[in-house]
Amino acid sequence: MTHIKSETAYKAAMDRIEELLPLVQEDTPPYDRNLIELDLLSGLVEEYEEEHYPIKTPTLIEAIKLRMYEMGLNQTKLSELLGVSTSRVSDYLNRRCEPTLKVAREISRKLNIDGCGYRPRSINPCRAFADSISLVTREKYPFTVCN
Repeated sequence: MTHIKSETAYKAAMDRIEELLPLVQEDTPPYDRNLIELDLLSGLVEEYEEEHYPIKTPTLIEAIKLRMYEMGLNQTKLSELLGVSTSRVSDYLNRRCEPTLKVAREISRKLNIDGCGYRPRSINPCRAFADSISLVTREKYPFTVCN
């Protein structure tokens, strides 16, 4: 089998993976038949899932909301953290306007969100959210910058 071609085959592969998982441990030798089968099936399932069930990179608003949840912040606490009004935070989260560069830098720094979506900078040190905010096009985000 080189590819999983149907949902039925995908479900069968997933069922077999569930059967193999208890049989394979950290100390299982690399030549073990169960480990080899598990490795092959996992690769096939991964390819199928990437094609049929892709996980999209979250939008910046989704990343902010996720970090708020992870940090136990509500809009009031976030507004205090950023030094802006609660209504302004609501405007940002509801896409009525985008943050100023100064506020974008604070969001990036205090929520640890970088410009490549939701990835902590320690894992993916690419350009910060604050730097990428200026690259946002009006076609993609047709709203105004808040003052």
